[in-house]
Amino acid sequence: MPARIVIMSNTQNPEEFYKKLQEQLEADTNWPSLYLYKFILPATSSQEKDLVSIFDGLGAVIKTNQSKTGKYKSFSIRVRLKSAGVVIEKYKEVAAKITDVISL
Repeated sequence: MPARIVIMSNTQNPEEFYKKLQEQLEADTNWPSLYLYKFILPATSSQEKDLVSIFDGLGAVIKTNQSKTGKYKSFSIRVRLKSAGVVIEKYKEVAAKITDVISL
């Protein structure tokens, strides 16, 4: 699985960003495939359970790490998905439900 870094800037049109990402995923990946999501939340966030629940029932393997300063918590979520479209759907769901999340 190739390494991917997904960061959407505040000035970028979300639909254009997701369209380009989906095109790249479709070109580079044979589906179904494992996909690695990386998210960062402030350590004080009360939305950790909400983030994890988005991937419930998918067989996701979730690993967490606290930052050295203790200000942030990172989530690595590895899950087998059936298509690039499902990858995009999950990014959109996280963005809609979780405030202060950083997607990498």
